[in-house]
Amino acid sequence: MSLTPHYPRPQDVETLLRNAELRERIEPYRDESMMWMRLDKLPTAKENEYLESMLAWELAPLLSVAEWFDPPLRLPQPATLSDEALHEVLWETIHKLYEQGIVLEFTDHLDDRQLYRVIFRDILPSLEKKIDSPPRFLHWDCANATGNEHIWLKYYASDEERRAWSKERRQRPPPSEQPRYRRELPKAPR
Repeated sequence: MSLTPHYPRPQDVETLLRNAELRERIEPYRDESMMWMRLDKLPTAKENEYLESMLAWELAPLLSVAEWFDPPLRLPQPATLSDEALHEVLWETIHKLYEQGIVLEFTDHLDDRQLYRVIFRDILPSLEKKIDSPPRFLHWDCANATGNEHIWLKYYASDEERRAWSKERRQRPPPSEQPRYRRELPKAPR
């Protein structure tokens, strides 16, 4: 019986070397808040993807969303815009945010001026990690912009979610309503 030796392929060696490099680079960021998943259950190439994403997060700059743009995105004060001008600037801004990987969710309860104010007051000054690669999306929950959980319950929660909330809180949720301002906003790819 002849045994032929098994030699690793060059790409396997590169993958292992990359893994060692990534583990070394991520080590200074490890602490009790960083949970290591069972990496030994993943193929090395998948582990490398995971480690690369962790490292990208750790190294990403913390910037206001306005500073994600070059030049920084500055919007006119809401009160200075007519309804028509505000509508136009709002949609331009929604598309600019999407180009930077920011998707707005749960906006249909807000009229254009209210949504513009959320972007102007809450989103653009918010400090967020800007991760450039691979493409990532920041999902901005506009139902929670005011911290009022009843907005989500009233307009967006399913019957099952409303029942679970009611059982957990031992109170009745607000009556369910259809949001008034239906929008087809850009969505993150699935």
